[in-house]
Amino acid sequence: MENLIALLVAAPLLGAAVLLCGGRRLDRTGHWIGTVLAAASFAVGVVLFTDMLGKGAEDRALHQKLFSWIPVEGFQADVAFQLDQLSMTFVLLITGVGTLIHIYSIGYMEHDERRRRFFGYLNLFLAAMLLLVIADNYLLLYVGWEGVGLASYLLIGFWQHKPSAATAAKKAFLVNRVGDMGLSIAIMLMFTTFGTFAFGPVLEATGDTSEGKLTAIGLMLLLAACGKSAQVPLQSWLGDAMEGPTPVSALIHAATMVTAGVYLIVRSGAIFNAAPDAQLVVVVVGAVTLLFGAIVGCAKDDIKKALAGSTMSQIGYMILAAGLGPIGYVFAIMHLVTHGFFKAGLFLGAGSVMHGMNDEVDMRKYGGLRKYMPVTFVTFGLGYLAIIGFPGLSGFFSKDMIIEAAFAKGGTEGWILGSVTLLGAAITAFYMTRVMLLTFFGEKRWQPDAEGHEPHPHESPKSMTIPMIVLAFGSVFAGGFFSIGDRFMHWLEPVTGHDHGHAPVSATTVTAATMVVLVIGVAIAWAMYGRRPVPAVAPRGSLLTRAARRDLLQDDFNHVVLVRGGEHLTRSLVYVDHTLVDGVVNGTAASMGGLSGRLRKLQNGYARSYAVSMFGGAAVLIAATLLMRAV
Repeated sequence: MENLIALLVAAPLLGAAVLLCGGRRLDRTGHWIGTVLAAASFAVGVVLFTDMLGKGAEDRALHQKLFSWIPVEGFQADVAFQLDQLSMTFVLLITGVGTLIHIYSIGYMEHDERRRRFFGYLNLFLAAMLLLVIADNYLLLYVGWEGVGLASYLLIGFWQHKPSAATAAKKAFLVNRVGDMGLSIAIMLMFTTFGTFAFGPVLEATGDTSEGKLTAIGLMLLLAACGKSAQVPLQSWLGDAMEGPTPVSALIHAATMVTAGVYLIVRSGAIFNAAPDAQLVVVVVGAVTLLFGAIVGCAKDDIKKALAGSTMSQIGYMILAAGLGPIGYVFAIMHLVTHGFFKAGLFLGAGSVMHGMNDEVDMRKYGGLRKYMPVTFVTFGLGYLAIIGFPGLSGFFSKDMIIEAAFAKGGTEGWILGSVTLLGAAITAFYMTRVMLLTFFGEKRWQPDAEGHEPHPHESPKSMTIPMIVLAFGSVFAGGFFSIGDRFMHWLEPVTGHDHGHAPVSATTVTAATMVVLVIGVAIAWAMYGRRPVPAVAPRGSLLTRAARRDLLQDDFNHVVLVRGGEHLTRSLVYVDHTLVDGVVNGTAASMGGLSGRLRKLQNGYARSYAVSMFGGAAVLIAATLLMRAV
């Protein structure tokens, strides 16, 4: 079975090569080629998963070495793969949800003349993400990490004729480069500390390494995670990434790119367990981003950007859980998987709404769409119920476990983190109810566009609705299935470990509190948007609302601190260069020039001048000799 691991990456990588190099002759069939090869990767994953289930918990890990990548003395890098319970979970999620998004894209991109290239980029994205999660060392993981960054740049800017899309792609690319520097520095520190960057030796040696070195490595890994998973302070690219086609939003924000940071932290759990300061910073970043994204989501009228804020917030839950160490690793991954189902379904539902509304994204111009798009309404509604944690649906199980784990941290820290997660649950219920009410309920509010064309909302084709239905099943049943007999916990525990912690309150109390804040959030949203007419233009609102519409001033902060700061730093360096460096260089040159000019006068070509010089020199020598004898 080990020989099959490489096929996971090879299938979509072959699809990318064929579609991007095959030329226009594949325009009619390219989308099918990309979809079939994505499905083939999923099929290989299912075969490997079935084989893994037939083994004992401690014997499930598989390894495959393809070749030595960099075989030099003292520096050995292999192209080798590791498939254990953690990486297998990601493989099934990436290939399963990725295949559904491929199928959805067949209908969504039907009229795009560059559809073949789009599917080539999708295949490239899957191949890079799969390489990232099955690599058996950090250096090979870095290759997949950069491949995901490249593919996301290509997909976000796919409609590059739009200046906003081109700008968003560049922004995502540049912000992620900051995080990537963190990962590259962490890998360098690993090699200088451990002499290797393979997962096994690095993670096993943490017990014999100083806490300071591990803290430095952990913080650099966190910086990398902040970039890919859009966590504070590198979160500014996520909302703008909505400029890409909607299937891209579903792929990036549900099952692939934004989950890479969570995978990196959980995979490196031994490093963070031995570096409590770095672990504390992980928790703080997750808690801040959880609330940051939720508040931003409350103020967005663009349906995709509201969901983008939601993604930022839900990834914050996962990062927070990962920062709890063995108490939260399992629950971080469990919420990641359930989020992959309901968030992909929500984004695809948003794309279905846009498909029926002439690509309109402003929810204030929707209203009453449940009558016109019943399948979209039901599937989107189930995703909505799952994400707010409605009892019995997936989010109820996974998010509640993170809230319980936060309280189980114990002490003052546990109470603070538990309260933050509860507040986040309340805000989530509010903004997601707002999205549902503005989109599917109330009276129709759409108007003719600038050319006089009025939208005629209608249900999407089956190629789009069938993936939405499949994801809706996952939104409903995945969490409960994982929770029966703690099967997901037992599945991951051999890799991540697990600690129940010491919760100051019972699980029943936490669940009751979660239900109370859920009802409060839904009730406030209903009072504001369900019982009142929705104005065509958003009112000015409070200072917080205005700030949230501007993404809590994150771009303003970046502009003032980074852009303006960079400009001032550049001007200062130019001044120093011109004044000090050029002054020293030019001054030295001028001094040499002046000295040479004066010395040149001694060689004037006149015999009388030379005679005087010789006479003077002789006089000095005679005087010096007489003086020395006298002394």
